[in-house]
Amino acid sequence: MSENPNATPDDAATDPDVAELADRWRRALADLDNLRKRCARELRRERQVERDRVAAAFLPVLDDLERALEHADADSESIVDGVRVVRDHAVALFAALGYPRLDEVGVPFDTAVHEAVATVPDADAPPGTVVRVLRPGYGELRPAAVAVSQQE
Repeated sequence: MSENPNATPDDAATDPDVAELADRWRRALADLDNLRKRCARELRRERQVERDRVAAAFLPVLDDLERALEHADADSESIVDGVRVVRDHAVALFAALGYPRLDEVGVPFDTAVHEAVATVPDADAPPGTVVRVLRPGYGELRPAAVAVSQQE
């Protein structure tokens, strides 16, 4: 670039170094814009692939529910057994997706995996122990809603 102290803005516009830098800057901006668009396309594609994967994994659970409904007129014990099988299948699917069921009783209350919705006096459990699971949690999707022991 010219080091002329008497240079005017018009001189800078005609300086070949400035023109080259301006051209490189415009190309870099265009490359950045193209990268941003490509990343957005890839993100949409990856989201769709993941949605399809999870939906396909859930299809057997839906099939189990359909079969259970086909046998709705059977005795109530077999219906209950069928619903348990479907539930176990869904729980296993969530675990395979990285969301294990959290429903342990007798463990210390942990704010990372539990949500205390009640406290109950319980002489048999140390304070701060999960004594009842009101709603199971699933990994990082949802904490377990629990009742926690307290001193009487």
